[in-house]
Amino acid sequence: MTILAFDTATSFGAVCGLAEGRRVRAGRAGDVLLAIDELVDDPRALEGIVVGRGPGSFTSIRIGLAVARSLAFALELPVAGASTLDAFEGGMPVLDAKRGEVFSAGPRVCKPEELDVAGQTLVGDGAVRYRALFEAAGAIVPTDDDPSHVPEPRLLIERAGPFGAAALVEPLYVREPDARPPA
Repeated sequence: MTILAFDTATSFGAVCGLAEGRRVRAGRAGDVLLAIDELVDDPRALEGIVVGRGPGSFTSIRIGLAVARSLAFALELPVAGASTLDAFEGGMPVLDAKRGEVFSAGPRVCKPEELDVAGQTLVGDGAVRYRALFEAAGAIVPTDDDPSHVPEPRLLIERAGPFGAAALVEPLYVREPDARPPA
């Protein structure tokens, strides 16, 4: 089955891949369509889409879901979602949640110093951002350029929920959005 997977929830931008292992990265979540275009020769050959649902940047998650829904509608494809946290291997994923916080397994959001990390290997953009704090607490953080810090599309495919209508894939928000309607 030819599956396209992508995630836009982390500060690493857009990461796209096909089930057979080919992958492409774009520097911004908004460039996910450029990355997909570079990766996919014939969109009609696709049989499904897997999208990272977050947690992560509210806007970036919405970009990923909107692209998945648009492609699914245009190409009449089923969609499945997976947690962005499931797209990492080689350690405990810690994602930068901004505002001095991180997303981690649960999923939950907390201050980086609240995580019990002694003796653990940490991966993800949050592990990179708070490297000094985590290493002082006894964690191991691979070098900044280690690929284990970037979401892996193959893992999104392996860990995705069931395929179905794109509208059924919901974002995984761990906290309330910053934007609020006027009172």
